[in-house]
Amino acid sequence: MAIEVVPQDLMASRFAISPLVETMHAHWVLAGRFPAGVHAEWAARRRAAYERLADEHPALRAAAAISGNAGDANVSFIAPPPTAVDVPFEAELAAMRATPPAQAHAEIRRVLARRPPVSPWVEELLLGPAVVERFARAYEALWRRILSHDWPRLRAALQRDVVHRAGRLAAYGWGTALEDLSPQVRWRGGRIELKLSAPGRVVRLDGRGLLFLPSSFLQRIGAYLEDAWPYAMIYPARGTGAPAHAPDRHLAALIGRSRARILAELAEPATTTQLAALLGQSVGTTGGHVAALRRTGLIAGTRTGRSVLYARTPLGDALISG
Repeated sequence: MAIEVVPQDLMASRFAISPLVETMHAHWVLAGRFPAGVHAEWAARRRAAYERLADEHPALRAAAAISGNAGDANVSFIAPPPTAVDVPFEAELAAMRATPPAQAHAEIRRVLARRPPVSPWVEELLLGPAVVERFARAYEALWRRILSHDWPRLRAALQRDVVHRAGRLAAYGWGTALEDLSPQVRWRGGRIELKLSAPGRVVRLDGRGLLFLPSSFLQRIGAYLEDAWPYAMIYPARGTGAPAHAPDRHLAALIGRSRARILAELAEPATTTQLAALLGQSVGTTGGHVAALRRTGLIAGTRTGRSVLYARTPLGDALISG
């Protein structure tokens, strides 16, 4: 499959973070349909709560027939791509609820025609008149009871990825931005080539641009390429949003555990607010540690809009690697 671009698509393309799409990806991991990877400990802690939710909301089990499958055997209405950079979960859920039942049923029938037969109860649920609302309630419960507790940390990691990737796209163009996105993606001759299903299919952006969505749970490329939704590509985020590894004990003894963790995290630039979320500290506490590291020349800050992004200096790099 290939996505054909024109010069106007570079300016129209953008990056966004979607709590609803991340809820869907977390659902796949908690249901055991995708490997948990670095989230294995998190998934083990949350799985019992998920099983109780799945008993209360059968839509979570029925989703396996139409979501998270290989190729293009997936519906889009469950977690449509966002329309802005950082949309709250509630706004995204409202967009899902606004999906016309006829559109949802059309997507479901298209997918079911490509899949093995499903159980009668699954078919009844999926083709029933309340299917959109049933999925909305299920994902609302999954978000409220499980994912929202971890969202500040996950969101901070996704934000850092967006800053990194969007900067490369703006400064260097498609080839540089896509070169390490995934082995499934390649830039060649004005096209984004994807190792997905539908070989030979060509999608033309025609100046509309492409929406890029980083995911902390998904370790493969996904795409929304239906006219009913904005064209979007999902890709694995750098760092994956997993908790930071314990810092080197000798470094922690030298400068303190929290400061050592901040120094380790700043292999990628981050704001004080993002670091606080990643470390599970207050912004004030983290700000004190950041100020101390800055005074000693281990990190430096660069203002970007209203925020200050911190990164390690060469001295900080030498200390963390030594």
